[in-house]
Amino acid sequence: MFHRPTRAGALCMTATLTILAACSSSELDWDLRGRPGGLSTSEAARAVSAPRPRADDRGIISYPTYQVAVARQGETVASLSSRLGLDATQVASYNALSPQNPLRAGEVVVLPQRVAAAPAVAPAPVMTAPGAASPGGIDVTAIATSALDRAGPAPAPVAAAPAPAPVQSAATEPARHRVARGETAYSIARSYNVSPKALADWNGLGPDLAIREGQYLMIPTASAPPPTVPANVTAVTVPGAGSPTPTPPSAAKPLPAESTTPASKPAGQPASPDMGAQRTQASASRLGFPVQGKIIRGYVKKKNDGIDISAAVGTPVAAAADGTVAAITQDTDQVPILVIRHPDNLLTVYANIDGIKVAKGASVKRGQPIAVVRAADPPFVHFEVRKGFESVDPMPYLQ
Repeated sequence: MFHRPTRAGALCMTATLTILAACSSSELDWDLRGRPGGLSTSEAARAVSAPRPRADDRGIISYPTYQVAVARQGETVASLSSRLGLDATQVASYNALSPQNPLRAGEVVVLPQRVAAAPAVAPAPVMTAPGAASPGGIDVTAIATSALDRAGPAPAPVAAAPAPAPVQSAATEPARHRVARGETAYSIARSYNVSPKALADWNGLGPDLAIREGQYLMIPTASAPPPTVPANVTAVTVPGAGSPTPTPPSAAKPLPAESTTPASKPAGQPASPDMGAQRTQASASRLGFPVQGKIIRGYVKKKNDGIDISAAVGTPVAAAADGTVAAITQDTDQVPILVIRHPDNLLTVYANIDGIKVAKGASVKRGQPIAVVRAADPPFVHFEVRKGFESVDPMPYLQ
């Protein structure tokens, strides 16, 4: 099992790169929707999440493959487990908590095992008419009257316990996501195309949307799709209900195919040389690998903003290209992070390293040793390529 950069370290790295990007550009588009290939909010607007299903009187929501419990005001993991007849240590360990951790009202706790349904209420006795004999030949009325005379006034009738909420169908069962190191509620919501508010409402998160490593989160399910409206009918909504989300113009139909005719060359002009055919493999890639090794974790946008390359402890880490050392920082575990700035607002990031050999502001050449691989299990180098403060897949730059 290899160690990924911690959440605080990732935030530190992101903050550093943001400051560097701001220094190189006076105008930043923080919205990102105006850029080519930027974020689109149309799908998120259409993917409206359904409300969380209703829990039964014990606070349990049941699904075909698992159950969750909704905490009450003032409960701890231990008191919730005791109320449901479960082992507090198991419940706490399953949710990355300790038994004495307090719970917020409405916070969701995933149960490590199923809890049986609430006990059924005993059926009421069969009543017979006054003076009539029961099927066994006993005068029920006489016996009941004598017992009531000895007991005094009749107690108030006890209301039957409501039936537990039904088990949700498999079609509506939400996925469960176990929080990994470095993830946030925002990154998880973005990965599943749900809103952070819906994720917080379903799981009873606090106002700061704080989550913990190892915690299970229910992913909200989508609500029923809106009814389709014929093309020749204008959609009309009732007052206060809002208007339907329009389909983006770019999604209506594809752009027409372009057909261009190459210009004819004047007679006698020699053919232009094919420079692409003469390009070598060394000149084809803009960046060099910081170490030679197997890629044990690939690039995934917003989840792993770089690649992890396996290498032996102490292996020299080389600069991927000519540039200037823009920053040397470290995460909360005191693990160094080195950033090199290259032309065209390109940044390369090197993490899980040790023994840094260069200083901030120094000029470096491609292939120059800048650090060594730090001891880990297994040892590796985390390498990122960023355009400004946006991470990009390093492989097209390396291959």
